[in-house]
Amino acid sequence: MIELTVDAAGLARSRFAVSPLHEVVSTLLPCGVQPATDTDPWVAHARRKLRRARLPLLSELARDEGGYVPDFLSPHPSGPAPTVEEQLKQVRCTPPLRVLGELEALRDGRPRNGLAGCELPAGVRRAMRRGGAHVARQAADEMRRYWDLAFAPHWDAAKAALDTEIDRCAHVLARHGAARLFNSLHPDIRWADGTLRVKSRFRIALPVPLVVVVPSLVSRWSVVAVDPTRDGGRPPILIYPMRNDVIANAIATSTPTAEMAQLLGPTRAALLAALAEPASTTELAARHFLRVSTVSYHLGILHRAGLVARSRSGRSVLYRRTPEGCRLAGRR
Repeated sequence: MIELTVDAAGLARSRFAVSPLHEVVSTLLPCGVQPATDTDPWVAHARRKLRRARLPLLSELARDEGGYVPDFLSPHPSGPAPTVEEQLKQVRCTPPLRVLGELEALRDGRPRNGLAGCELPAGVRRAMRRGGAHVARQAADEMRRYWDLAFAPHWDAAKAALDTEIDRCAHVLARHGAARLFNSLHPDIRWADGTLRVKSRFRIALPVPLVVVVPSLVSRWSVVAVDPTRDGGRPPILIYPMRNDVIANAIATSTPTAEMAQLLGPTRAALLAALAEPASTTELAARHFLRVSTVSYHLGILHRAGLVARSRSGRSVLYRRTPEGCRLAGRR
């Protein structure tokens, strides 16, 4: 259990933010290996890019078995919605001693907090021998490439969904107060008597000056990023998995069967399975980590086959399964 005690002044300073690099770093955690059903299209696609691209430092820092990913890879959001360029600059300019301190925390662990140490991979050790500034530059360069390959084409749609979630939180705060707000974020997060409690296998209890709250479309569970070096006075970041009802209803469909994928092809089968509720090409592209043009191409084939229908809603064209498409997808 992680317990963060926040006084009234700290609660007043706490804020929400949308952070592109926190989405990137979430794919380095175990949810990238065992993603939840409704995050699978995002995370699985990103992890394939990570494996195939030449990103040695990020690949070695990916924590498939669980543990700690150095915090300098996902810097504190400087405002409510920093750009990826701003955050990459923060990574590149991380003080060298902080970079090395966090990598040493990864190596040594924090046994009192339930964080086990681990042997650093050879590539990480080689980079460290060249100094913390070199590690920061290499990390920023690799994250730039990873972003361009796996995230950039879909960020506008993802950010729109995250902004909608923050608007929801603002509505809850205004009408019901901070306690109701924190208790509405996720079942693993609870607020009572001035303490924010987050279910975790780690054991941390400390007073904090404020909390930065970051919703995530990629993260599978709630995560608290606490400065392991304890030398910079950085406030903790609470990342929680966003479960927007509209997105959840549209995405939370069963995975297409092997037979359906063999018949239609995996991409068209996944799109047909996702259309339990009407959706636009932009929405489907964001959920499945595909380009809009790719989604349009496959939906065109499904439409000509009579498996999906389309209709205009305002400025958007929405696709839905036809009765034939529902029968093929195994739904009525």
